[in-house]
This record gives sequence, C-alpha cells and structure tokens, in this order.
Amino acid sequence: MTGLDPLIHAPTRLQLVTTLSGVSEAEFATLRTALEVSDSVLSKHVSALVDAGYLHSRKGVHAGRRTTWVGLTPVGRRALHEHVAAVRRLIDAVE
Repeated sequence: MTGLDPLIHAPTRLQLVTTLSGVSEAEFATLRTALEVSDSVLSKHVSALVDAGYLHSRKGVHAGRRTTWVGLTPVGRRALHEHVAAVRRLIDAVE
C-alpha cells in the first residue's frame, strides 16, 4: 500500500521518530532510555535515518559531558505523517 515507509516501519525506528515528533531534538541518552535499547542498537537506527535524511544529529557538551543530540528533519516529519496516514487507512479498511 502506498504511503507505508519501510524505513520507519520497524518498531524501534517508528518509536524513535514518534518520540522525536514532539520535540525539536533529544539527547541520545534520553532516547536510549525511552526506547529501552542499547547504545549500539540506537546508533544503528539513528545512522540509517540520518543517511535517509529523516534525522539530523549534532555533537555537543551537556553538563560537562560530550553528547549527541538527534532531531527530525522536515523530510522525516513528512515521512512520519505519510506513514501514519497509511496505517490509518489500513485500520479503516478493517473496520
């Protein structure tokens, strides 16, 4: 069905982009805790979504520690909205 995005359909990636949809950006450690995944798992998903242009990431210092901040790009936000609309169409077809 048109609109389903295989790049963000995987559960962890979908949780990641929906979590980021409510904020301008979030700290990597905060996302790791919220999604209950390891650093390596989150890093892999973030990298794939950055490569696709759905996320941006930047390095910085917070409370004296180096950290990575991650946020949705306009392209990523649009992809999420289109994916959600496609899922809603599927749900409506069941009812």
